[in-house]
Order: sequence, then C-alpha cells, then structure tokens
Amino acid sequence: MARRLLSPWCLAIAVLVLAAGFGPVRSAPPSAAVPAVMVADFSYLDTSGEPVDQSAAHQRRLQAFMAALRSELAADQRLRLVEPSCAPACLADATSTDALRHVATEAGAQLVVLGGIQKTSTLVQWARAAVVDVASNRVMFEKIYTFRGDDDEAWQRAEIFISRELRDVAAAPPVPASVRLALLPFALEDTSAGAGAVGDTETDVKGLRDATEAVRQLLSQSGRYRLVEMKAEMTAQPKDGCDDCDLRRARELGADQSLTAVVRRISRMEYTISFQVRDVRTGARIASGDSGLRMGANYSWDRGAVRLVRDGLLGGDETR
Repeated sequence: MARRLLSPWCLAIAVLVLAAGFGPVRSAPPSAAVPAVMVADFSYLDTSGEPVDQSAAHQRRLQAFMAALRSELAADQRLRLVEPSCAPACLADATSTDALRHVATEAGAQLVVLGGIQKTSTLVQWARAAVVDVASNRVMFEKIYTFRGDDDEAWQRAEIFISRELRDVAAAPPVPASVRLALLPFALEDTSAGAGAVGDTETDVKGLRDATEAVRQLLSQSGRYRLVEMKAEMTAQPKDGCDDCDLRRARELGADQSLTAVVRRISRMEYTISFQVRDVRTGARIASGDSGLRMGANYSWDRGAVRLVRDGLLGGDETR
C-alpha cells in the first residue's frame, strides 16, 4: 500500500465533473461478509499562487471533508469503519508504505481509503482517491476528480460524490483473477546509429528489467491476471526467428496467455514500444499496441511501457 498514492497523479486518470446529490445508504445482504475499512487523512496542496493565505480555511474544509467521509462510510451497512486506537496521531505519522500498512493491519482493516486534494487555480481543484487492499497491497480503485470553487459548498459537493463512489467500490465483492498470464522479459531492438559498435549496455539491461517489472506490477494490481512465475532458464531472450517461443514458454508454465514486448531504440533519445498478448492454446493475438515515437533515454522505458499496456490492454483503467 503505497504512500506513493499521494504523489501527484502517477496512475491512470479518469476526470469527472462533480455533481451534487446524496447517495442512499444501502444495506448489506445478511450473508455477506462486511469489509473493514480504514480512512487515512487526505493530503492538501495549494499551487494556485493566489496572494491571500488561505491555509486556515483549507485546513478547516479538509477536516470537515474527512469527518463527513468517515461518517458516511460508518453509516453504510455494507461496510465497517475501523480506526486505530492510536488515531489521529499514528495516521499523521504513517508517512511510509510500511508504517501505513502496519497501522491498517493493527486496526484490523481489510481496505484503506487514501488520497489528496490539490488547488491549481482560483476556481479549479483536483481530488485524488484510492482504495487499497491491505493483504495484497493491490490498488483496487483509483481516480482523479475535478471540482470548481473553493468554498464550503464546493467541498461538500465534492465529498458527497467521492464518498458515494468509494463506498460502492469498497462494498463490491472481489472479482478473482482468472487469466493466467506469462509475462516475458522485454526485448530490445537497437536501430540507432552506432548500435553495432556500442551494443547493449548495463543501463539498457536495467531499463528492460525495470520496464518488465513496472508492467508486472501494473498487471498484478489490476486484478485481472494471475501472473505465473518465470523459471530462471526462461528469462533469456529467444533466438531470432523464433516466432512461437513465447507460446512454448507460457505453455510450459501452464499459462492461458503470453505477453511479449519490444523496445525499439531509434536514437539515444527516441524509442518506441510495442507489445502483444496471445492465446497460448491457439496462438491468436488477443491484444496489441504500439506507442509511436516517444522521447527519452532508457531510464524512461518503464513509464512508456506502463502507459502503453495500461491504455492498450487495460483500457486506460488500472482498476478492476
């Protein structure tokens, strides 16, 4: 569960204009397990550049926002709100991933709601909210919202809308991942000038490894796939002309699908990324994507890979 969730907008974004209206309090079915939810205080950042110091008003509105959010979660019979005995001090001190996860575990929480709000101009604010599964450390839901205004009414409308969606997500029964996916290590095709003389460098190897791992985390957190573990002897790149090596490797691992990706270096600061997902049994292509020309050296391959796979395979959505 990452405190990284509070960093500025690093995951998939769905922007919504907030509308007023209270959502009804729903009752859980008698036989349903009621998930325990903990709410971490949202962060606040004002980058509007306005000359008037509004920090006191913002702190008051943020406190009211959090109080209303917790109250509505507690009133929803599909959920069970839990708070650590050390709150609020320990929540304020939980500034690292491990610390926040420890607090949530001690409180008996299965899910944690966290997020932040940023004011970007006089009339525009952004709110980011996420729901994280404590046991798996998986981001179940994350979304960015925008709302207009910076007065009590604007904040209340934002809270009502965000609370309603968070409650529905937290109360929804988990959907188990059913597709077993073999993610093969990313490959590099270097078509830049001097490629033959320079060869693959240590930074190239690291860039490919980081890109593979970033996509692995993305797919794991999506909840749509069960990634099979790659055997050590299978991590080497296949020989040229081996069109079905990915299928053979995936088949040996008992996977349903395979994902292969290639980084093509055009120059030292330009590259493209392509990927494809194939059905192991039939060899049919299920999904594919190409990034088009992107700017950046090998240290940026992981960001390009995540963006491409997120948009091309997950439909721009990192949640279920």
